[in-house]
Order: sequence, then structure tokens, then C-alpha cells
Amino acid sequence: MKHHRFLLSAACAAVVFIWLPSALFAQAEQRSLFVSALDQSGAPVAALQPRDVIVREDKATREVLSITPAAQPMQLAVLIDNSQAAEPYIRDYRAALTDFLNVIGADPTGTRHEVSLITIAERPTINTDYTTDLPQLIKGAQRIFSMPGSGSYLLDGIMEVCKGFKKREASRPVIVALVSEGPELSDRHYTTVLEPLRESGAAFHVVVIGRPRNNDEDRSVVLSQGTSETGGRYDTVLASSALPTRLKQVATELTHQFRVTYARPQTLIPPEKITVASAKQGLTVRGTPMKQPREQDRR
Repeated sequence: MKHHRFLLSAACAAVVFIWLPSALFAQAEQRSLFVSALDQSGAPVAALQPRDVIVREDKATREVLSITPAAQPMQLAVLIDNSQAAEPYIRDYRAALTDFLNVIGADPTGTRHEVSLITIAERPTINTDYTTDLPQLIKGAQRIFSMPGSGSYLLDGIMEVCKGFKKREASRPVIVALVSEGPELSDRHYTTVLEPLRESGAAFHVVVIGRPRNNDEDRSVVLSQGTSETGGRYDTVLASSALPTRLKQVATELTHQFRVTYARPQTLIPPEKITVASAKQGLTVRGTPMKQPREQDRR
């Protein structure tokens, strides 16, 4: 009898041992990305279906559950190079920033986004602090002037903005940088800038004006790698007259993003890399993983 009870107990333990892991892995949690989807002309598409995108965590493809318009408010920091090298472009800066702000303020979802204007000549300086007040932001854009004898501190500006995102616990942080090809005076190695940028969860977009002549390697790596890794765009224009059109395109893309929700199996080790790709010919997609709320906020 004792022998039979021992065998029965062992069998039950084996069943529990086998069943528990499969039950844990059967349960999936949901994660989201903010995704831009552009057609062949570079314009945002009006609709996006789950079958149109492929989400991967490391090398594993995940099931896309739903796609909806991104209606979460952005915390949007605009870094503006007002150094001496930008002096010829200031008038077009003002026009371009005004168009950009008007598009951000007219988000088709009705969402009101917090925007801050920050100049980066000599040192990062707040022109207009985070606000949803569109007239106040446009006034800030109109009072931008270049600073004679100054250089750009873009890398310092990125680091300061990322610190601010952390303090504000920004849920949808975005950085848009408008910079010239003038000298970069930040004394930063690119790794010390990319690390806080990744940790902030911000999408990083850049528009560079002027003919390429900036030989700062750290800045070049931050611009190329920072935009590609965070789901941002990297644009270069040679004539400042093209700035209003280009910044308007950036704003239109930001206000026509989608929230893509997918399923992730419960695992102890989070993925190192999350990517989104197009499954449809002629469609370009890029995305930024949505920051997860703190544990106490989910209770």
C-alpha cells in the first residue's frame, strides 16, 4: 500500500512539473510600439492592418494583435541649432518651426501634445518649456536668433533632454533636432549619448541643413545610429527654403502614427532588440517601443 501511494504521489508531482512550465509559457503579455507607415511617396498611409507589419523580438516573430491610431500625448523636445553657422537660416527656421507646430497642434486624433523648444548654441537653453499652448510655442519660435561666435552643443542637448524625460516619466518621448553643419563643441563620446537616448525610450528625428562639412565623428554616429535605432528619420536639406516642407513632413508623420500591439510570451529574460518591418511591398515602416508603466501604476 505504501509503495502504491509513493508511486501515485510521484506521478502527480511529475504531472505538476510538466504542466506548470507549459501553462506559464502559454500565457502571453501584450506590448506595443508607436509605428510610422509611409507609402512610396513618403506620405503616411491612412490605414494599417496587422498583416502589413512584422514585429520581431531579437529573431523571434511575434503575433500582431491590433493596430489603432496613436492617441497618446507626445512629450516632444525640439532642439534648435542657433549657433553662428545657422545665422543664414534663421528666417527659414522660424517659418519651418511655425508650420511644424501648427501640424502638431492639429493632430487628427484630437490629442494635445506637450512641446518644448530648446536652443543649443553655447549651451542647451530652454526657449519655451513644455506646454500644449500653441500660440505660446509659435511666439517662442519667432524669437529665435543666432548667437555670433558660438558653436553647437547638440550632444549635450540630447543628454539634457533625456534626463528631463526620465524626471517627467514621459510615456511617449520624442526628440526632433534641427541642426546646421557648423562645428559641434560638445565634449561627449557617442556611447555616453546613445546610452541615455536608448534608456529614455525616445524616438529621435533629425533634419540637417547645409552641405556636409562637419567632421565630428561622435556627432555623426549619434545622428545615424540614434535615429535608426529609435525608429526616427534622418533628413538632410541643402537649401534652407526646403526646411518648412521637410519639418512639416516630420510633424505629419508624428501625428499619423499607429499603436501596434503584439503578444509576447512570458519569459524571464527580456529581448535585447525589438524591430518592426514591412510585410507589404511599397510600404516603409519604422517603430519605437512603447514605454511600460511602472509596476505601481499598473495596480
